[in-house]
Amino acid sequence: MGARLILASQSPRRLDLLDQIGLTPDDVAAADIDETPHKRELPAMLAERLAAAKAMHIAERFAGDFVLGADTVVACGRRVLGKAADETQARAFLALLSGRRHRVYGGFCVVGPDGAAHSRLVMTAVMFKRLSAAEIDGYIAGQEWRDKAGAYAIQGAAAAFIPKIIGSYSNVVGLPLAETQALLHGLGYPGK
Repeated sequence: MGARLILASQSPRRLDLLDQIGLTPDDVAAADIDETPHKRELPAMLAERLAAAKAMHIAERFAGDFVLGADTVVACGRRVLGKAADETQARAFLALLSGRRHRVYGGFCVVGPDGAAHSRLVMTAVMFKRLSAAEIDGYIAGQEWRDKAGAYAIQGAAAAFIPKIIGSYSNVVGLPLAETQALLHGLGYPGK
């Protein structure tokens, strides 16, 4: 039996995305790491560092397998918009994104069977239309903002707020698929 694929994330969105391209992880293990940004750490660096940390943490338990770690960072300028802690913060994030372009950084890292880590970073620019107070209220009431970086899900109701993106759509959902598949293939993972 060849090396297995282990997903270092319990995100149902990442599992769905991988399934979309015919990649079903043999196992899923969440990496319990500190995700606090370092002082003056730029959003792109944060996404890449966390993805690598997750992959390497889980790879310790799965030697000889392919371990995929990923992290998504929503950034408005240099400001990281994490998962909103409550409705007030979610409302503030949506108000900040309203009428503006922001960036979504997707860091991903594959630790190969040889133990070597290979990291990549993908950036997608996302344009939000100007949101009315009623639109923000409706979105908050729908609860979709919970557990989402930047307090929105492009694959859900927030799609109505986004007239344009430049770059990978799947990156905004949680994992840049074309780039992930290319890296896995390049490292010798056969896929299904």
